[in-house]
Parts: sequence; C-alpha cells; structure tokens
Amino acid sequence: MGRNLEKDAAEMALKNQRILANGFRIFSQQTIDKVKMTDISEAAGIAISSLYRYYSTKQKLATAISAWVWGNYTNSARIDPAQEVDMTAAEEFDYFLESFLDLYRNHKDILRFNQFYNVYIQSEGISEEEKQPFTDVINALERWFETVYRKGQRDGTLRTELPEKQLFSATLHLMLAAVTRYAVGLLYEPEGAADPTSELILLKEMIKQKFTIEKPEEK
Repeated sequence: MGRNLEKDAAEMALKNQRILANGFRIFSQQTIDKVKMTDISEAAGIAISSLYRYYSTKQKLATAISAWVWGNYTNSARIDPAQEVDMTAAEEFDYFLESFLDLYRNHKDILRFNQFYNVYIQSEGISEEEKQPFTDVINALERWFETVYRKGQRDGTLRTELPEKQLFSATLHLMLAAVTRYAVGLLYEPEGAADPTSELILLKEMIKQKFTIEKPEEK
C-alpha cells in the first residue's frame, strides 16, 4: 500500500508549526545568538536531524520565524474590507498607528523577538536574499499603505506632500522603534514622567496630527 501523501504533508506542516512556535518562544526570551538549534529541536520534540531537514541553518530558521510571526500578526490586524470601504485615508492611517500600540500592549514578545532578530541579522551579515521571506511581509504591508496613500490623494484627508515610500518608512520606523524600546525596557524615566503607554499615545497623536487633515463635518 502506497504512502498517504496528503497525510504526510499535513504531518510535515504540523511539525513545522511546532518548530516555528517553539523557536519564536525561545528566540523572544533571549538573544538569538545564544540559542542553539538543539534547544529548538528539544522544545519542539523532534530530532535535531529532522530540524535541519526543515531549516539547514539558524539564520534560515530565524528568518522563517520572523516572516511567520509578522505574517500572522498583520493578517489578524487587517481592517475588515467591509469597514475599509467607508473609512477615510486618515482613519486608516490612524488604524495603522494604533496597531503599534496594540503590539506594545498585547504582543511584547513579538517586539522583543524583532529586536533580537534585527541585531542577529546585522551581526551575522545575512544577505538580502536570505532575508527575503521577512522582506516579503514588509512589502505586502507597504502595498497596503500605498492604497491608503492613494485614497488620501483622492479624499484629501492625508497630507501627501511627502512621497508615499518616505511616509511609510518614517512612520514604520518611528513607531516600531518606540514600542520596541519600551517593550525591552530601554526607558528613561525622570521624575514626573508619564507612563510608557501615555508617551506612546502622545507620539501616535503627534504623527497623526502631522500627516492627516480633519475634514469639516457635512451639514
């Protein structure tokens, strides 16, 4: 009797999910360079030889985890298409900014992992080709942002003097850097300073006021 290819594929997919989930859990708790592949295989409950059949290097595993984590988050955080139709560009931009606060409030593990991943790929000199799975996720987010920018040009609720790619990059880096810094505990807390969440809300509102235009209510 021949092998059940569909069952084999399902089992491989489940094993890969265990690898990614356990790898993410471990990589978000400590710097990636300190983690051994054997740590991941033991946590996932698979042989080290099996892990290497899925991911031949730790660099490939870390990038696969990054793409998986960010892909899952961006998909779950997407605006309902039925609601998106009736939203202004300014409202969608606000939703984009708010997603960073959601990351800080509810997904600090993603932010910690992202910090460790960025440090790791820099130290290891990982090529653009090797980072492609992660880059694909960012490109998909940038394409969504482009539709918001184009809508802003049409409805006049978004300041579009700044080129779309520059606005996307600046907003992404400012908000992600801020929430990541707070998530990993790199805080300067002088006496009388606001709590981290309040400061992040202030940053969000400053960016929002800079790049959105409030349209007068129709009478």
